[in-house]
Amino acid sequence: MNFQEKFNAFSTIVRKETVRILRIWIQTLIPPGITISLYFLIFGKLVGSQIGDVGGHTYIQFIVPGLVMMSVILNAYNNVVSSFFGAKFGKNIEELLVSPTPAYLIVLGYSIGGVIRGVLVGFIVTLVSLFFTELKLYDAGIVIITVALSALMFSMGGFLNALYAKKFDDVTIIPTFILTPLTYLGGVFYSIKMLPDAWQIVSRFNPILYMVNAFRYGFLGVSDIDPLEAIGLLVVGTIFLYSLSVFLLSRGYGTRT
Repeated sequence: MNFQEKFNAFSTIVRKETVRILRIWIQTLIPPGITISLYFLIFGKLVGSQIGDVGGHTYIQFIVPGLVMMSVILNAYNNVVSSFFGAKFGKNIEELLVSPTPAYLIVLGYSIGGVIRGVLVGFIVTLVSLFFTELKLYDAGIVIITVALSALMFSMGGFLNALYAKKFDDVTIIPTFILTPLTYLGGVFYSIKMLPDAWQIVSRFNPILYMVNAFRYGFLGVSDIDPLEAIGLLVVGTIFLYSLSVFLLSRGYGTRT
């Protein structure tokens, strides 16, 4: 395939994923906004009013970046795992696999679709948060880089999950038993400085902690983790997951019967 043909193939995958997201927007975009509104109301306003400032900011201001990032990574992940596994289950992925489209473009196309949904949901959640508190932007560059890399990394994680999944139950195992606990333990609702020293060390093995804190730094200028260290981890993690996804897909893992 020449460059134009590759670009057409890639853009077609991205367009298909985007149309899918927007066509069922009531399922893909609205529910996260409603769910996070409850977090803002219960944890931010009701519980947060009983909690003092955290890092020089009100509690609801402190948790907003974490909740936005939580929405981004979960929706990016879920979009890719559901879309690619659905294509596998419906057997229409075979039409794409028999085409000359390279594996690296297929992975990237589906992953960009996940990024688009993650960013859209993150934008909606951010708008919702403005009804509950005032947000300031400390470093726009850090915000953009962190949200893009985090969404891309978890989109590729969703792609791997879809490759390994053999039935619908396999699609929900990782989000339910791994991603959700890691998210809640990733500093969304608290600073790890509040934890005993031993648990602070344990928390640093949670990759979501780095994403949440880098994103929080971009908004509030406070972080438990060096933002550059977090971005470095995101870059390495994204490259690793992308390389692994391309390798497995090119070998036909999870797509051949």
